[in-house]
Amino acid sequence: MRIGAHVDPTDPLAEAAAREAEAVQFFLADPQGWKAPKPREDAERLRAADVDLYVHAPYVINVATLNNRIRIPSRKLLLGHAAAAAAVCAKGLIVHGGHVNAGDDLAVGFDNWRKTFAYAADSGGFPLPILIENTAGGDNACARHLDALARLWDALGDYEVGFCLDTCHAHAGGEELLGLVDRVKAITGRIDLIHANNSKGTFNSGQDRHDNLTGGTIDPELVVAVIRAAGAPVIVETPGGVEGQAADIAFLRGQLGATA
Repeated sequence: MRIGAHVDPTDPLAEAAAREAEAVQFFLADPQGWKAPKPREDAERLRAADVDLYVHAPYVINVATLNNRIRIPSRKLLLGHAAAAAAVCAKGLIVHGGHVNAGDDLAVGFDNWRKTFAYAADSGGFPLPILIENTAGGDNACARHLDALARLWDALGDYEVGFCLDTCHAHAGGEELLGLVDRVKAITGRIDLIHANNSKGTFNSGQDRHDNLTGGTIDPELVVAVIRAAGAPVIVETPGGVEGQAADIAFLRGQLGATA
């Protein structure tokens, strides 16, 4: 089981070494902006590294929305980030499930996700796995609650889609962690990546506020149980920089019997 962390994108491999991480996740552009990613000067070094790479798409991307001014650029930006992530041999591109606005039909949001994959297919398809991530908040979200996730997966049935399970988002989103892996896999058939985070927010608070694994409002043993049941690679997106994340990685290795 490969364990790593979300790191600063300037030198991901140095960040991995500092944490004794086997995997890293990073952004390829401003996570709050709409600029397309630029080719990386260290692309060859990243491709050759014995570290698993994951790329997180910008937070602004929302392909589900009915707002054309957001949905259409979101599709283009997602495809651009997928191409840039594939160029460094990333194992997956993580993107949040998105939402529709209050009063809009959530069914249209699910169909907009289908259209996103159809849009990509017109240019040969996504060049690497797209991992849709569950989200913590919003009453009109496409991937907060499992009933919505099931509708999303039904809409995407004609396409190969991956899933990233965030433990903080699940807890804050109102999904019990006990037995969650089985419930998710009954819908998606897979879990490709775990975002192992504790939560500053309480259960069903809707607050996307990560905490270190031995802090927060989640019993750390539940996070470990999710990881063990999923059997997927792990990325911690926890605070505290190198020290905090290295401690979280060491904690997980100690609990799971893994070694760097």
